[in-house]
Amino acid sequence: MMEMSAHSIGGMPADKTGSGGTWCLHVLGAGSASAIDLGSSGAVLECDGKPLLLIDCGPGALDNYLRCYGELPPAVFITHAHMDHVAGLERLFHAGWFNPEWRGRLKLFMHANLVPILQARVADYPNTIAEGGANFWEGFHLIALSRGFWLNDWWFDVFSTRHHAPGTSFGVALRGCFAWTGDTRPIPEAVAEYSDERTLVAHDCALEGNPSHTGVADIEREYPPELRARLLLYHYASDADAAALRQRGFQVAVPDGRYPLHAPQPVRAEAG
Repeated sequence: MMEMSAHSIGGMPADKTGSGGTWCLHVLGAGSASAIDLGSSGAVLECDGKPLLLIDCGPGALDNYLRCYGELPPAVFITHAHMDHVAGLERLFHAGWFNPEWRGRLKLFMHANLVPILQARVADYPNTIAEGGANFWEGFHLIALSRGFWLNDWWFDVFSTRHHAPGTSFGVALRGCFAWTGDTRPIPEAVAEYSDERTLVAHDCALEGNPSHTGVADIEREYPPELRARLLLYHYASDADAAALRQRGFQVAVPDGRYPLHAPQPVRAEAG
């Protein structure tokens, strides 16, 4: 299923010209952990058709990415360590390790809190390769962070979300362009801090919420109308649920959908 949205943010057409280039959010998968046919939720930030950043690497994400772009991602941001968001990291390690051009060069961004969690869940396994002699992390250029990170001279903000245990799940935003919440309950304060009227906000939302995920009633209660108009909902359970979300007036991401973005605003002076 392919969708090119004509969504305009805040009543303005998406910025497709000028020195900022043509920016787009390519949603690889839009489903919840149980919605296998919708793909594990994740996305690629594109500029002028070229991938800049892969967000999350769940089951099948690398296959979808390679099908679209033909080579490994130059950079990956991990939101949290649930397997529907990180199960593809082992395959990504092998794909890079056995390619001398990529070994140790693929940038892997994650909040410092996630490093020990990923070490326990993914990296701490005897003999990462059958032949031995390789450590999981040396297959990547690991960049641990707290407030955010630089990539291609752009500053990306990283913010905490509400998903299971505190301090274990994080969203990412590029000012004036996009924000991706990752899995979360409503976080109106964070969304207000890291987005503006130009920003497309991709937000976790199912038809029914639970203690770790947002439901549509939560969105309608917690977010003002102006912000709801800028939301792109993902992490839903089925096509029927997506249709129900649309009936309530929301834009809903589809697998392999591309969504135009405004070119990001200049980097804040205090960034970094």
